[in-house]
Formats: sequence, C-alpha cells, structure tokens
Amino acid sequence: MSKSTGSAALSQRSDMVVFLAGEYIAADQARVGIATHALSYGTGCFEGIRAYYNSETDQLYVFRALEHYERLARSCKIMNIRLPYTPEELVEMTCELIRRNGFRENCYIRPFAYKADETIGVKLNGLEDAFTMFTMPMGDYISTAGLRCMVSSWRRVDDNMIPARAKISGAYVNSAFAKSEALMSGFDEAIMLTHDGHVSEGSAENLFMVVGSELVTPPPSENILQGITRDSVMEVARRELEMLTRERVIDRTELYTADEIFLTGTGAQIAPVVEVDHRAVGAGAVGSISGQLMRLYGDITRGRRAEYMSWLTPVYTAAHSPANGHNGRNGHNGHNGHNGAKPKSGKQAAATKK
Repeated sequence: MSKSTGSAALSQRSDMVVFLAGEYIAADQARVGIATHALSYGTGCFEGIRAYYNSETDQLYVFRALEHYERLARSCKIMNIRLPYTPEELVEMTCELIRRNGFRENCYIRPFAYKADETIGVKLNGLEDAFTMFTMPMGDYISTAGLRCMVSSWRRVDDNMIPARAKISGAYVNSAFAKSEALMSGFDEAIMLTHDGHVSEGSAENLFMVVGSELVTPPPSENILQGITRDSVMEVARRELEMLTRERVIDRTELYTADEIFLTGTGAQIAPVVEVDHRAVGAGAVGSISGQLMRLYGDITRGRRAEYMSWLTPVYTAAHSPANGHNGRNGHNGHNGHNGAKPKSGKQAAATKK
C-alpha cells in the first residue's frame, strides 16, 4: 500500500493515523492549541527515524529504533521534559503506528515531546509535557548522487547556548539559516563551523572525510549531534572495510584537500559531497569508499545482511521468526518483535480504535 501520492497536507488526511494525547487518531483530527508553548518558543525535542521496505520479504524494517528513543530520552532530560513512555514502549508504539497506516514503502517517523501549556512566558519548569508521533512516506531527503556544498557564514550553536547533543526543535532555526543561505547561493547543502572556526557538521547531518586509509570526523566537543547513522557508519566501516575512524578537530581548508567527503544522518542517509566552495572533492565524483558504504547501508537497512539484524525492528508479523537473527534488542522477543507495550495515558481503550 502506498500513500506517497496523496497531495493533501498531513493535517488534512483522514486516511492517515497519528498518535496524540495517548490515542491513535485520524491525522485530520489531531490538534494543538495556537498558544502552545513549544510553538512559540521551540521548547520541544524530537527524533527522526526511518523504516525501509524490502519488497522481497514484504517487510518494513525500522532502523535502530531503540537507540533513537534512548537519545530522545536524553534530550528530554536536558529539556526538563517528562517522557511518559520508555524507549522500549516507544519502539512498539512506532510499529503499531506504521501498521495502522499500512505502509509498504520507505517511511519516516517523527516522535516529538514538547511543552504543551498554552501560556506566555519563557521557561522550562512548571509546564505540562506532551508527546505526539506521526509517520509518512519518504525517499531521499537530500541527493545521494553528489552534493555541492558551501561553508556557511552561520556558525554552529554552542553547547552552552543550545546543546547540540539534544535534538531540540528550537535549535533548528540555526540549521535553517545555514541551509537557506546555501540554497539561495546555488549550492545543495551547507557545512557549518564552530565559533573557533573548526568544522562541525552539515545543516542537519554529520560529516566524514576520507583521508588516506582512515575516516575522519569531528568529535562531540565540536557541537555535533551524536548521530545514530554516524555511529552505524563507523561500525560498518570498521567491520566491512577495515577502516578506522579518527575523531579529531578538522580545519576548514582540510575540506578542500580531502580524498572524499560524505554526510550522514537519518534523513540524509549517506550523501557524498563532490564539491566544497567551488573546489572539487577528490575527482569531483562519488568516491569509492562513499559508494561502498552507500551500498552496504542500503543492504543493511533492508534486512539483507543477517549479521546486522539486531539493528532492525520488523514491523509486520508475517516475516518474523527466531531465524531472522534478532538478539533481543529494540524490543524484540525473538518472535514477533513486539514487547506488548501500550500507551499509558489512561486512554487505552480509545487508543485501540483504528
């Protein structure tokens, strides 16, 4: 079943299901108040999660769901938001939401925890917290055929301003400034520097360089989001390509001399960079290492590599079996991938309505 052809906004779709206030409801019935605190002040945190469809097994696999929800829990702690569900429960709720929408295509999941009071006043304490989640079909967020990037004039926010290790909704204004500057200047994407002038990340992606036989990427101290895809690439490069990743400070001009550059993220996946500031990266085409990692990532996320099945949560029961290689992570019980978690909002009866 494909819903990607629907032209209406999600808020107008009666055929799509979202999760809000402890219930699974039609998307066109989901409402928040116009004076909601998070709308005015950006006081929320979120995750971006992908599920990949394998037509050979007729299965959707949610990629590293538990790790995403563990990071959401950490973001909520930083933002003084009480998350009403455990990461394991959120994994199950995600699968249930996808099943209710009946997707048989790649899709994106957006859970969002936020300050829900309808009030005026800048603070984090003493406010009501809420949680919502939606999912929709998604292909490539940015091109994977080779990006032309510019180093942005906008600097990356610092940990003592808005912590980059948390996916705080208000912080993405910083990313929007950089991305729009790049697009309006004729580029595909921005690369942001820290206030010290070191490379941080893309507008919403982590950055890797290939330098000789190693991968090089900025460390967490350079105000990066510690990406789930970033971590996955480091592990896959080590296991499959025998390449180590060096986390170190990167100067701007190193971007001009790197053998290869690629960006990573849930939305971006693995996106090679072929040009920075009008200078070709390597040969000015998708490099060998980038290409290998893209192919490996595509196979891993679609369940074609048994040794990485612990990273995947299968959505549909028909394809589940102990032989799939699940090791109990991400809410799997070795049988159908569900741990029986239910919304705890006190609206369980309503939540069972489709």
